[in-house]
Amino acid sequence: MLVTVQPMFVGGTRPDGLPAALSDPRRLAAVEATGLLGTGPDDVFEDLAQVAAAVTGCGRAFITLVDEHRSFWKSCVGVDAADISQRQHPVAESFCYFLVGLDGAPFVVEDATADPRTAGHPALGPMKIGAWAGYPVLGRGGEVLGSMCVIDENRHAWQPAELATLATMARAVSNEINLRVSLTTMQDALTSAREALETSTLLARSLQDSLLPPVLSRVPGLETAASYLPAAGGTSVVGDFYDLFHAKGPWWCTVMGDVCGKGVEAAKVTALARYTLRAEATQHLSPATVFEHLNSALIDQRQGERFLTAVYATFRTTPGGIAGRLCTAGHPPALIRRADGRVQEIGRPGSLLGVLPEVKLTDVRFRLAPGDALLLYTDGATEARARRTPTSGERPLFGEAALAAAFADCAGLDASGMVRHLAGTLTAHSEGWASDDTALLALRVPPRPPAP
Repeated sequence: MLVTVQPMFVGGTRPDGLPAALSDPRRLAAVEATGLLGTGPDDVFEDLAQVAAAVTGCGRAFITLVDEHRSFWKSCVGVDAADISQRQHPVAESFCYFLVGLDGAPFVVEDATADPRTAGHPALGPMKIGAWAGYPVLGRGGEVLGSMCVIDENRHAWQPAELATLATMARAVSNEINLRVSLTTMQDALTSAREALETSTLLARSLQDSLLPPVLSRVPGLETAASYLPAAGGTSVVGDFYDLFHAKGPWWCTVMGDVCGKGVEAAKVTALARYTLRAEATQHLSPATVFEHLNSALIDQRQGERFLTAVYATFRTTPGGIAGRLCTAGHPPALIRRADGRVQEIGRPGSLLGVLPEVKLTDVRFRLAPGDALLLYTDGATEARARRTPTSGERPLFGEAALAAAFADCAGLDASGMVRHLAGTLTAHSEGWASDDTALLALRVPPRPPAP
């Protein structure tokens, strides 16, 4: 007689033998925050499940959300379950609890009746499970919300390509859910702003700040600093954004972007861009490849209604400083200031993102030695104009040459000092009346201490 052998679940088990993680309050709150429990079919999730079923050749594919007592099918392909009440099962009668108990690890079974982990499971007969493969759907904080899974009625020797596609589909579902949660939060903030018009400027800026990292990540052996300068009198959320984060292993990533337009629609694209970039950075080290995936996401979800420009670099620290690759997509080139004060542009012109399915993008390698610095910026820096007055004539742009000169004039300054110097120079040029928002981000390799 076959006996089910439960895996070693992270966090142990409940009295009923199921994973204790099913009842974790933080996880349950994240599941509830999706707003998807008990809701009907959704085209985005149905399409993803259809792709998973087609690629694996399985007759059934599911996207599930798992609370404390049930597994809810947000999407189900190959199952006749039109009524909401038919799209949920007790969690004990589902394989999805394995993913919750394994804290985000995949769960793959080639022969469910013979595998000691699933032999005798109550779902085998009713669900006709011959083989099962599932990857976790994760919340913003890493909580296991549910699964992206496929079921074959027969034994199935899962191929690496099938599992890789299923993992990608699970990440896509996670990104879609997390984007919706973020947008709901932002929409709630904007609703409050409309109800209290007198605080609209404060709330809009608060939302803008939520799209920027409150504190830059600390990169060992590197100075980092950033600044966001809002346009004078602005009350709209705009699309300037930047980020600095760890990708994997020794690799770090930094990005500066500018979404076309203002308001909540620009904020939606900004949120989509940030989440997509962070997700793809863990899979690809090439900035151009990451941008290609972001372009596809923008085309798929925004139908070309909004575009963005960006510059993105992937780098690692070395004994001599940092080495990396950089790509620009319709964005102003980055600047490198060498320790001796020379300033050079870096980055080849590339396509805008979110306009056309095919883009032309090129990675450029770069190195920073001790005392060298890299500057990313939005066009608000080069297009800054002096304040308009009743008697003012032509208001010249600050320009690329002036920005390079101001950057060169940063001798002896660390990254924070460089950003403060550049921000002060731009403010002086516009006389405190910036016509556009401006973002600046600097990375600097500290100079070597002088020899004794």
